[in-house]
Amino acid sequence: MSSPTILVVDDESQILRALQTSLQGADYKVAVAATAAQALSSAAMQPPDGIILDLMLPDGNGIDVCRELRKWTNVPILVLSAIGDEQEKVAALDAGADDYVTKPFGIDELLARLRAALRRVDAVTDQVVVELGDIAVDLERRLVTRRGDPLSLTPTEFELLRFFVRNEGKLLTHQTILREVWGPRYGDESHYLHVYVSQLRRKIEADPTRPRILLTEPGAGYRLVRPSLDHL
Repeated sequence: MSSPTILVVDDESQILRALQTSLQGADYKVAVAATAAQALSSAAMQPPDGIILDLMLPDGNGIDVCRELRKWTNVPILVLSAIGDEQEKVAALDAGADDYVTKPFGIDELLARLRAALRRVDAVTDQVVVELGDIAVDLERRLVTRRGDPLSLTPTEFELLRFFVRNEGKLLTHQTILREVWGPRYGDESHYLHVYVSQLRRKIEADPTRPRILLTEPGAGYRLVRPSLDHL
């Protein structure tokens, strides 16, 4: 099986070299680009398996690059963001990025987030039953159980959970969730979403005050993960 190819887009030569060395050491093939134009051209001519994208580029914004890429590809995009650019991170996620790492970053964290994004794409997307620890979500029968016992979810709670399950591991912004589950008119109703997430946690989490499945990403949104065995 061939090594995945990662396109690294950054105008700082030191970061490009460091990432190229680290990624190659982790058995990835690497392509590089220093501008938005080069990134789009490279992705079109030699489609990568994943993209690491700086948000600040000399000829444009990484957010615009995300939007352009999402017109024709679902390749995982991991954005690099400077400290304090919280609004920019959220905008990039809404534009289609899968996750972000804040500069300065640790290479181990970046590689872990990249692996998670690649696994999400490799996962079977048409699986009918998804297991989250002792919780089983049957997408076809619209049934959620804990150790075989049915849980009572409202139609909206189930649609919310299904959207999270279909995007397992991906960081989803409030606006994205509201738009996809409730519709475009609810894009700014974050408080509405908080209420439903709280209700859902009370039903699927062993301890809703310390969630292990439906995680909050401060200032950005939510992420659904499969709980580790030591937390079951």
